Amino acid sequence: MTTTIATEIVLPGKVEPSGLRVAERVLPAPGAGQVLIRVEASGISFAEQQMRRGKYYDQPAYPFVPGYDLVGTVTAVGADIDRNLIGRRVAALTKTGGWSSHVVLDADELVRVPGGLDAAEAETFVVNGITAWQMLHRTANVRAGQTILVHGANGGVGSTLVQLARAAGIRVIGTASARNAEAVAALGATWVDYRGDVPAQVRALAPGGVDAVFDHVGGPGIVDSFRLLAPHGTLVSYGTAATKNDEGNSRLPVLRLFARLLLWNALPNKRGAHFYNIWAGKRNAQRFQKRIIEDLSAVFGLAASGDLRAQVAARIPLTDAARAMELAESGTVIGKVVLVPGE
Repeated sequence: MTTTIATEIVLPGKVEPSGLRVAERVLPAPGAGQVLIRVEASGISFAEQQMRRGKYYDQPAYPFVPGYDLVGTVTAVGADIDRNLIGRRVAALTKTGGWSSHVVLDADELVRVPGGLDAAEAETFVVNGITAWQMLHRTANVRAGQTILVHGANGGVGSTLVQLARAAGIRVIGTASARNAEAVAALGATWVDYRGDVPAQVRALAPGGVDAVFDHVGGPGIVDSFRLLAPHGTLVSYGTAATKNDEGNSRLPVLRLFARLLLWNALPNKRGAHFYNIWAGKRNAQRFQKRIIEDLSAVFGLAASGDLRAQVAARIPLTDAARAMELAESGTVIGKVVLVPGE
């Protein structure tokens, strides 16, 4: 088999975006159960932004190649893999390693991308789509006719969550800045200015409270999120963006959040509080992967039918990852910044 030289982006330590390095590495041929993928798109999510700061809860030791997810085309397969897989566009949840021109992955970790979706569009639905789908339908189990509050409704996960909820007949209130108000409304949500009195604005729209709140911010505002719940409502916390620049142990904000959620669940208030982690259940690898494939396939199906629109904030060449990271962290974009190898 021809040797494959991968171009990849290395995160060498706690650095500014300009400290990201472009490197090359010789990849081994795919072994048993594996495939070689030519990466066509890999995104920048909040996880990579935290990894750059050394604040992602369970990131590997430096140096490493970031890249939480990817979309690409299979170009070679191991001896025991069906050769009909060659030429097929697939998606994968990787956690790290996606910021590369080529990767070798296990074949059973792949999800087929339907025709009609280009690589960058499909990429925006991988980690964001799985996260949004599972929080909405598995964790909170929101039903048609109910009302939810989505913080950061213009972001990668937020914009996907709004659309999935609307497709399911759920009313959405979404927080964002004033400059993103029209974009949030276009997604189907009722906009609320996050710089204003959010609790007052939400109560004016939902006097009896909301059935679920999806909060990636954490910090002191998590208390307001819980108090805005209707009886039997559910809070789903999935991040601590409010503490992203705090100094000290990166695990402490998460541990404090866990303690608060446990306390709320112990109270006789008939409201639920959960922390969503996409990797929960990984110990049961077979069940975990089955759910990933089921849920991402459902999201892709909605995208292919036109019920879900990709929010691609920008397509930037892989080797210009520093500029892409700066843009993703700027807070000015709607959707997801996507790295595109070969462009």
